[in-house]
Order: sequence, then structure tokens, then C-alpha cells
Amino acid sequence: MEKLRGRYRLHRFAPRHAAPFADTPLPGVSAVEFQRQLMDGFQQGMQKGFEQGLAEGHEQGREEGRQKGQDDGYRDGYAEGSLAGQKAGLMQFTEAAAPLEAIASQLNDFMAHAQRKQRDDLLQLVGKVTRQVIRCELALQPTQLLALVEEAITALPSTPESLHVYLSTDEFNRIQNAAPAKVKEWSLMPSAELPAGECRIVTDQSELDIGCGHRLSQCMNVLKETLAPESDDA
Repeated sequence: MEKLRGRYRLHRFAPRHAAPFADTPLPGVSAVEFQRQLMDGFQQGMQKGFEQGLAEGHEQGREEGRQKGQDDGYRDGYAEGSLAGQKAGLMQFTEAAAPLEAIASQLNDFMAHAQRKQRDDLLQLVGKVTRQVIRCELALQPTQLLALVEEAITALPSTPESLHVYLSTDEFNRIQNAAPAKVKEWSLMPSAELPAGECRIVTDQSELDIGCGHRLSQCMNVLKETLAPESDDA
């Protein structure tokens, strides 16, 4: 700063470099030539910028398209591969399970056969034991057949004019010794054709089988249905 008459003023420094003027023609170049060069430079810059932008846009679009195609291909390929894998897995499982299904079917048949055999064996055993018990009871108390005869005669709708009761020979002899009055009252008669425990009532209108074998057969049928209702229904 310089001091002038007791006052101060700002000192302005000259610029170190003069600012170039873009619109000022270069020495030796006319204004028209300068303007043409300026326009050529502008066109070149514009063309270069356009080409660069086009190249960058093309590269960016190609990259985006590649990425989108990759994503779409991955998604579609995953879906198709998953579906194909499921079908192939199901086919392999079906093929692998076929022998097991055959074994299971054979096992079911075997179990069903075993159950039927057990049922038949049980029925045979029950029938055999029951017949043996009936023989023993009739041998000890032959008059038990008379209760069956009385029950059947009472159930008749009317008193028949002709009535004959047939028993096995052995049981007739036992009853004749134990209850001779009943033998005469009901016209009990021996029959060599009837086995032990059997009894038939013959009237002028009908013939009734009231023997133990017939009753046992009915009981065994009920027992058979009870043991295997599903097999009988099938």
C-alpha cells in the first residue's frame, strides 16, 4: 500500500498471465478461417462425444442384456431342471419300489393265508372238543336229550296225530333204563342209522332234526362269522 496525504489506498497488482480469448483469431488466421476451424472442432468434438456415448451405451446395453439373459436363463433352466429332476426321481422311486410292492403283496397274502389257517384250525379244535364234551355228557346223563325233545314238541303249532322220536340205539337203551315212561309217552324208537347225540322227530306233517350235531353246526357257523366277518363278506 502507498500512503498518500495521510490516507491509504489499495494497490492493484497486474495479472501474471493474460487470459486467452477463445473468440480472438490467432495471428495470421482470418476470422472466417478461425470460425471454420472453430466449427470443425465443435463438430469433431460432438461426433467424438456421440460415438463415445454410443459405444458406452452399446456396451452398457449389451452388459444389461447379457445379465438379463443370464438371469432369465438361470431361472428357466432351474425350473425346467427341477421339473425334470422330479420326474426322473419319481420314475426311479417307482422302479425301486416295484420289488418292495411285490414283496408287500406276497407278505399280505401269506398273512391272510396264515390267519385263515389259524381260524380253520381253531374252528376244528372247538368242534372236536365240543363233540367230545357232548358225548361225555350224554353218556353220563342220557336224559338230557329228553329236554330237547320236549322243547321241540312244545314248539309244534298243533298236536300231531302221529308222533315218533328216533334216537341212536345206545342212547335209546340208556333212556329206556332211566326214563321208561317218556319212552312210551313220546314213542321213542331206536335207529341204527343215527350217531350218538342225534335225534329226529317224525310226525304225519313234518320231520324235525333236533340232534346235537345240527345245533353244533349252527353254533359253529356263528363262531366262524364272528372270527372272520370280513372274509365271509368278501
